[in-house]
Amino acid sequence: MTLITDGGSTKCDWVLLDNSGNIVFKTATLGLNPAIVPKEELIARIVENQTLNDVFKSVEMLDFYGAGCGTATPRSILKEVLQGLFVKANVNVYGDMAAAVFATTTAPGIVCILGTGSNSCYFDGTEIHSPIPSLGFILMDEASGNYFGKKLLLNYFYQRMPSEIAEEFEREFNLGADYIKINLYKKPNPNAYLASFAQFIFRQPGRQPNFEKFESGGKEINPYFYALIKEGILNFIEYRILCYEKAHEVPVHFIGSIAHFSEKIIKECFNEHNLELGNIVQRPIDGLIDYYNAKISNRK
Repeated sequence: MTLITDGGSTKCDWVLLDNSGNIVFKTATLGLNPAIVPKEELIARIVENQTLNDVFKSVEMLDFYGAGCGTATPRSILKEVLQGLFVKANVNVYGDMAAAVFATTTAPGIVCILGTGSNSCYFDGTEIHSPIPSLGFILMDEASGNYFGKKLLLNYFYQRMPSEIAEEFEREFNLGADYIKINLYKKPNPNAYLASFAQFIFRQPGRQPNFEKFESGGKEINPYFYALIKEGILNFIEYRILCYEKAHEVPVHFIGSIAHFSEKIIKECFNEHNLELGNIVQRPIDGLIDYYNAKISNRK
């Protein structure tokens, strides 16, 4: 049996496939980003899932695709954790860009992640090329959940958020300065904590920008959110898409919830830059299942 995992910073999706490619189960844990979450916490988050406990001794192959796994040190930490739990498995740990590619395309293109964090690569049809390393949520991650979370907090505290939106923001979140600082500097997963604020933009239909009306020149709904999202997408395009020589020659694909909910603004920004939009996949685990089923079929 093969266990495949799409590991984000906020949540990890796990799927167990039998030798024919049939789904045995799907389950989820909290995020397992080894660049941010301490080793003991990584273990605890896996062990507390009883469904995974039941297959610790029976999984034959475990392929983990995760945020924070793009460099050797965190990748080796997570592999050690997984190998210690799934004792009979051949454990492989890959960066989340590999999952993004497998979930969106088999042809050359640029593949982007817009979730809790953000990243991009160029896929030439065979190899993944990532010339710009990701330096994480403090320095990079344009247009990600944590990027928008930071923007909301800054706008709120600098009093640049419209008053009616600020009042609703206060009702929804604990905005005490000490509480925020504890979550940012003392607790694990500060990037996921920041990304939790981004839900304020996307979660409720009444707060989403009315894109159709905005684009057709009608009365805007929440232009504040519209401008916030568009600024982030344009920054991402500048730093993470236009850096590739073939940016105007190949389609650009996206995975992640931020990309899914921002699709109409992404299309608008792409039109302004003469870029070709490819696939947008909200949950890469679904694309990974198809990818593994294709591999299994080819072996038959």
